[in-house]
Amino acid sequence: AGVEPQTETVWRQADKYKVPRMCFLNKMDRTGADFYFCVKTIVDLLGSTPAVLQLPIGTESDFLGIIDLVTMEAVVWRGEDLGASFDRIPLAECNDVPLVDDALKAKAQEYRDQLIEVAVEQDEDALMAYLEGEEPDIATLKACIRKGTLANKIVPVLTGTAFKNKGVQPLLDAVIDYMPSPVEVEAIKGLEMDLETPTQRLSSDAEPFSALAFKVMNDPFVGTLTFTRVYSGVLEAGSTVFNSVKQKNERVGRMLQMHANNREEVKSAVAGDIIALCGLKDTTTGETLCFKEDAVVLEKMEFPEPVIKVAVEPKTKADQQKMSEALIRLAAEDPSFRFSRDTETQQTVIEGMGELHLEIIVDRMMREFNVEANIGAPQVAYREAITKEATIDYTHKKQSGGSGQFAKIKLVFEPKNFEEEENMDFEFISEIKGGAVPKEYIPGVQKGIESVLGSGVIAGFPVLGMKCKLIDGSYHDVDSSVMAFEIAGRAATRKGLKQAGARLMEPLMQVDISTPEEYMGDILGDINSRRGLVGDLGERGNVKTISAMVPLANMFQYVSTLRSMSKGRANYSMKLANYDFVPPSIEKDLTEGFKIVDDDE
Repeated sequence: AGVEPQTETVWRQADKYKVPRMCFLNKMDRTGADFYFCVKTIVDLLGSTPAVLQLPIGTESDFLGIIDLVTMEAVVWRGEDLGASFDRIPLAECNDVPLVDDALKAKAQEYRDQLIEVAVEQDEDALMAYLEGEEPDIATLKACIRKGTLANKIVPVLTGTAFKNKGVQPLLDAVIDYMPSPVEVEAIKGLEMDLETPTQRLSSDAEPFSALAFKVMNDPFVGTLTFTRVYSGVLEAGSTVFNSVKQKNERVGRMLQMHANNREEVKSAVAGDIIALCGLKDTTTGETLCFKEDAVVLEKMEFPEPVIKVAVEPKTKADQQKMSEALIRLAAEDPSFRFSRDTETQQTVIEGMGELHLEIIVDRMMREFNVEANIGAPQVAYREAITKEATIDYTHKKQSGGSGQFAKIKLVFEPKNFEEEENMDFEFISEIKGGAVPKEYIPGVQKGIESVLGSGVIAGFPVLGMKCKLIDGSYHDVDSSVMAFEIAGRAATRKGLKQAGARLMEPLMQVDISTPEEYMGDILGDINSRRGLVGDLGERGNVKTISAMVPLANMFQYVSTLRSMSKGRANYSMKLANYDFVPPSIEKDLTEGFKIVDDDE
């Protein structure tokens, strides 16, 4: 299949952290396997320089083995004993080996020449000798390939079929020959306990103990398992370690070496080991464990921002508490999963990396916590805003025997410019002169106005960015009170919002998309169909970038659409940019629903 979307994602991550790597082209015995196409995609899609170390002998059901271009030997597997027996035959003597004909030998020589040219460029002495007509020997060639691999200049390419263990043995040899040993990689970086002074730990058992917890898992038999990578020093079972992020001591109970379908208890772990610790209570993903006397905070893990949100609700009232506990446990295990309670819409919203991610979360809630939940589209947090100035003269009078209520106010409502963040807030100004409204009553007017702004007059959404001036009024010595002016403020604001042309506003998201060039047209068309406004088009490396403003209401399940349009190769991020007025046709639908609710009440 060549380079797939997931390969590109992992490759970008490896580029970011400068990790040396090699490619193993697997499943050469499958129908449609094409080694040379795969090598081409490494160049085209990953922008890397492949150093082809092996060529396949036959493909699909005829796959017999490989040609090692470094030693110029054919490695041919015998029988169906899962790759246990194989022969190494010099290529020049391969006269009886099926499928190794003159054409394949010529191709092997051609690829070996290319390999030598790529390899000697990594070392000046070898290059000078090669230019003088001296071909490097096997040891020099391996040293050059290793040097280029460690510098991330070239990527060794090997092939085989892992299911039948064909090609696995040369792959393991290549790991030893070309990949860095733990001693050769950079020391792990960290910070002293002041979180400012940089420090480092060498990958050695003699160094003070330091480890990073990279995964937390709930096990029905053992309880919480904390998967940990030991970077330096030695850890014994039963010892007390220090969580330097939370500054708490933790006691290590049992230590388990995890295998695919079983686990093995160990008494100690050394630098480089990956183990699961039982009994840690406060440690979560990305935190550092060390000894208190040699404390260090290792480099934190970065987690991507969630790309999709859905609303989730329990099927029964009884499940509400259980659902909260389940979500807290799942969020502790998986830092790329988040949940929150939206106080406006009274919905619980869960966020994750894709629809499948959230489907698995809901499935796990049912399997592990017996909580059945429904999921649906989250409600969009619309806002309301006024579009023109309005002056309201309002008198509140009430007489019911004894002292009554009296308040007269004159308010001016003005819209604000939404280009700037601070203009989103409500602003109240009193311009009362000569005591027309006594000072002690003015806060009552402001309180009355603000109480209405939480639920607007069009569809009950909060009101954004408005300025209100109190310019005049009058009072009664006996009947006026703070309460009377608060009621007047409330009624005047409702009237003012209607007269000032209140309209619905929707959240606009800043959407940044990275995509290969061939999908640009489809993606731009899709953004336009979502009422999006395309801003900048650019490029970063071999991918194109699109920046656009799209209404949040039209972004639900966008991740699925984007992945299907780009065969999974495009990705995006989105954040709130600002609010803008909703088109009249959509506003009509939203306000109709509100009126029906109003009538029911």
